Amino acid sequence: MKAFHSFWSAPFKTRNPDKEFYISELDIVTTVLSALYWRKKNGSISMICDQTSYDFYKNFGLLCLWNDVNILLDDIPKDINPHIFWAAGKLYALKSQHTPCVMLDTDFIVWEKINFDKISVGCIHSEELIPITYPDKDKLSHCIGFDFQQLDWTVPASNTAFSFFAENDFKEIYTKTAIDFMLSSPYADNPLTYMVFAEQRLLSMLAKKYRLNIHYFSNVESLFTSGQKIFTHVWGFKQQASQNKELMHMFCTQCLNRIKRDFPEYYDILSKIPSIFKYIQK
Repeated sequence: MKAFHSFWSAPFKTRNPDKEFYISELDIVTTVLSALYWRKKNGSISMICDQTSYDFYKNFGLLCLWNDVNILLDDIPKDINPHIFWAAGKLYALKSQHTPCVMLDTDFIVWEKINFDKISVGCIHSEELIPITYPDKDKLSHCIGFDFQQLDWTVPASNTAFSFFAENDFKEIYTKTAIDFMLSSPYADNPLTYMVFAEQRLLSMLAKKYRLNIHYFSNVESLFTSGQKIFTHVWGFKQQASQNKELMHMFCTQCLNRIKRDFPEYYDILSKIPSIFKYIQK
């Protein structure tokens, strides 16, 4: 099964206008494990990115992580605010892909082979409609001209960190509708609620509308209690590690030890990256 990663540098540039672009050491080591374990267990994987992130990966010898790398995200419309719609790159990357395909976040690792037989749409898990994250329609009042008709607001949202699309028609409907929503929200003011509606809640709503059942590969409880033998998602851990040097050191060291054991040639590449070298020294 073919998968793809994506990286859009515009959100970083918007949040850090005076900083040189970089990708954190935690993101680098998880990206390496995510790409290489997908290739080892499940198939090929591409990177869909913009020129800035391509140059970063190239400068540090990381382009070899993927079977192919395509620069496609420099043309995302300026009307889409990268601060609010920080995951818009994922949706544009998905739009460019042929189905069947897997959309995989760079901080999501699939450790084992996955069976996609008889699945039309798949996501890692559903998400409860907590109001602060998934509010009612009236809280999306800065969206102008978007058609909210025939959308079921009671269906759980779907986490797309690991997601699968078998049918091109539905993939096109989903990406077009999500992009239309983002383009209809130039004055959006909440970078959580607007983005997760476009990326995660709309997916569930559209699947219900078009009578497609979403297959969930796991659930939130299992991800944290099953020993992470099949899946690891570090999204919620990033903020903790960024504020705790000991936690960051422990995590990056564990990932590097796994890379050294299973993919020693890539460990040698990582050892030359300044932000990684400090963990290897110790």
